Amino acid sequence: MANIDSGTTIQYSHQSWIGTIQIITAAICWGTLGIFSTYLNQIGFSGWQVTILRIVTAAFIILAMLPKLWPAIIKLQPKQWFGLAMQSLIGVLGMSVCYFFAVIYVGAGPAVALLYTAPVFSLLFSRFLLSESITRKSLALAFMAVFGVGLTMLGEQAQVNWGILLGLAAGMCYSLYGVLGKRAMHYAHPAPLVFFTSIVISAGGLLLLPETYRTYGQLLDLPVMTWGYVLGLSLLGTVVPFGLYMKALEKLPATRASVFTIFEPLTAIALAVLLLQQSLSWIQYLGVGLILLAALLNAVLNGTATRVPRWLKQRQKV
Repeated sequence: MANIDSGTTIQYSHQSWIGTIQIITAAICWGTLGIFSTYLNQIGFSGWQVTILRIVTAAFIILAMLPKLWPAIIKLQPKQWFGLAMQSLIGVLGMSVCYFFAVIYVGAGPAVALLYTAPVFSLLFSRFLLSESITRKSLALAFMAVFGVGLTMLGEQAQVNWGILLGLAAGMCYSLYGVLGKRAMHYAHPAPLVFFTSIVISAGGLLLLPETYRTYGQLLDLPVMTWGYVLGLSLLGTVVPFGLYMKALEKLPATRASVFTIFEPLTAIALAVLLLQQSLSWIQYLGVGLILLAALLNAVLNGTATRVPRWLKQRQKV
């Protein structure tokens, strides 16, 4: 019996380490989004066009999941479709637009740090939309994040700019991804189904716009390397990390996984400094640090983080 218990413990430890590596790899992949979007901005694509390229290309990639998910898709009720549509248009499309424009104005590092204010907004939206309580501990962490945002505004320009506001809007939209997903699904369906529908619904809406076809027409006239940036944005920065993330949650608790998502902003900041020569003042780095610390403590103490929607983790406990 002792040997069996010892073997089980070793196997669990091994699986846990694999899950940890997978979640860190996913976070690093997410951290590349700002870099790929910056390269596409430099080539001539706007923040809106980068959003189109990310979502529509990712949608065509994940259509491979359709046969497996079809039995669950046809069982969705009209009310759930409406909830998923709202989640998609706000949490996926809205977040992407705000985030990629924030990258243009303030750079990849500060943009992803501002995205990590999502847990703060999640507390507020959960209170008003889901009637969940806000603890003093959560409120203190929210104030820490808000103070960090204030410090990021105290750079050399010392002014509030569109990048700050758009970064906060991205965090707000992403927080609604989890809250609206929870309302729509009530823990009843697998996360891959939610991811698939959220991407495909937004892509379907974008395919109705003439700008989408002009964007891909512009892409066809550019060097092959540009297609590499688009694939990096949609495959490496979107589809692959989600797959790794889901696999990781099969091996370790979601609360623990949420802690390792801190590698996302650290990757974005490091790549912005090394590849894009984007730097901040020391007080801005302090502000970024406070935002990330608040997100990290929120993940440890409350079990929520930007890349681990609250509805998903509560479903995992069921």
